[in-house]
Amino acid sequence: MPIRNLKGPEMHFDVVTIFPQLFETFRCTGVLGRAVERALVSIEVHDLRGWADNRWKQVDDEPYGGGAGMVLQVPPVVAAVRDLEARAGRRPRTVMLTPRGRKFDQRIADEFADEPHTIVLCGRYEGFDERIIDILRPDEISIGDFVLGGGEVAAMALIEAVTRLIPGVVGDPESVAEDSFANGLLDHPCYTRPLEFEGREVPEVLRSGNHEAVRRWRLERAVEATVTRRPDLVNLNWERYPEEVRHLVERLTSRGGRGEE
Repeated sequence: MPIRNLKGPEMHFDVVTIFPQLFETFRCTGVLGRAVERALVSIEVHDLRGWADNRWKQVDDEPYGGGAGMVLQVPPVVAAVRDLEARAGRRPRTVMLTPRGRKFDQRIADEFADEPHTIVLCGRYEGFDERIIDILRPDEISIGDFVLGGGEVAAMALIEAVTRLIPGVVGDPESVAEDSFANGLLDHPCYTRPLEFEGREVPEVLRSGNHEAVRRWRLERAVEATVTRRPDLVNLNWERYPEEVRHLVERLTSRGGRGEE
């Protein structure tokens, strides 16, 4: 299980999973693939079975107390993390994808973007033996209140969200700054060619060439979408909103400043 030299990339992820093949395309496609090629990020995917202490390479077993499903065992998971820490010569952040973790959002992505090295543990079956959490004290993360077959898709979402915050990964820095959630707002509507389709035209202001009018229109639409669709974001981000955004929120709501829960 080779570990890449960490002196080159800005950020390194070690992903531990029982299905490493799921990440083959993910690592070499699109923005993330280009970031890997340019050594802005490196991603090493490890098969948890490589740390199994039995000849069958078994890493799960039946739960004590009975019940359906299997549970990932303590020894291979703890061995994997300790081995990766030793090879790296540091103690990186360890993230465990689990439904009971804190819910991942853009603020957590910003937090993780400051980490040069992260170990990501992908759960499967009924989850992890509780003693893994007691011993490793990982940062437990959930990507939402729904059920997946394992942590691999969640790991991809986390890595993608964090990686795009590295300078140089996304070609246009403004694209990152204007993404949904980056400033506490949903994104504004977007349009491209054709100019008209089935009687629906691109808004005139976007064709005006007036940059300030375009900026204002986009901000108004972003605030409107946030107040209407995600009022929880208004309450969460109110203190960091600039005065212009607060004024627009107040104009759009009847509460004098905040979206409703």
